[in-house]
Formats: sequence, C-alpha cells, structure tokens
Amino acid sequence: MKNLVLTFALALSTLLGFSQDEGITITVTIDNVTSDEGKVLMSLHTSETFMKGNGIKDAETKIKDGKVTVKFENVLPGEYAILALHDANDNKRMDFQDNGMPLESFGTSNNVMAMGPPQYDDAKFKVENKDLDLNIRF
Repeated sequence: MKNLVLTFALALSTLLGFSQDEGITITVTIDNVTSDEGKVLMSLHTSETFMKGNGIKDAETKIKDGKVTVKFENVLPGEYAILALHDANDNKRMDFQDNGMPLESFGTSNNVMAMGPPQYDDAKFKVENKDLDLNIRF
C-alpha cells in the first residue's frame, strides 16, 4: 500500500511538473535594416542589465532582404526592454564616429528615438500572460 501511494504521488508530481507554464514568447521583427551585410544583435534586458552589457537573453541573426525576426522564448512575466543593433561589420559591438555618434543602426522596444543613449524607461514594456509581437525600427 505504501508503494502504491508513493508511486501515485510521484506520477502526479511528474504530470503537474510538465503542465506548468513555460513562459511567454516575444517575437521581434525589424523590417528596415539598411543592408544584408553583417548580423542583427538583440538583447532582452531588465532595468538592472540595460546598457550594461549582455541582456538576460541575447540573440543574433542573419539579415534577409532587409528583414529579421528573433524569438525570445520562456520569458517570465515582468518588465523588460529590448536593444537591437545592426552589426554591419560583424565585430559584435557598436562602432562610433570620432564625435561619438553611432556608425551602425540601432533601435529599442517602443521605438523611441531621442538624442543621446537609449533610456530604460522609454523602452520598457510589460510581459504578462500572453505572447507578444514587437516591431523595432532602426
């Protein structure tokens, strides 16, 4: 009897473990990349990681006909922002002119274009209980 109860409990916990929500998928599309050279790099950030290096999820993709699509999967509910960069020379970083202006195209979630570096509060969005489709413009 003890083995039967233990087996039932194990089977029930396994079933419940597989039925848990795996998180939300965020699909990001950029359809105005200026060329198919290099790659587009994207990072999903929290307020703690924004503009400080790698995001909590990072992706890179090849460009086809000026368009890219990236999926960030299994994202837990919360507040996030996305940074995107057209790394035209494929050196894994943003290149700048002598005066500090970027040489490569970039964009953020919410498509706020302001003078100066991107700000988290301008780019943030909420992930709740359904998948999201976002479009970023360079």
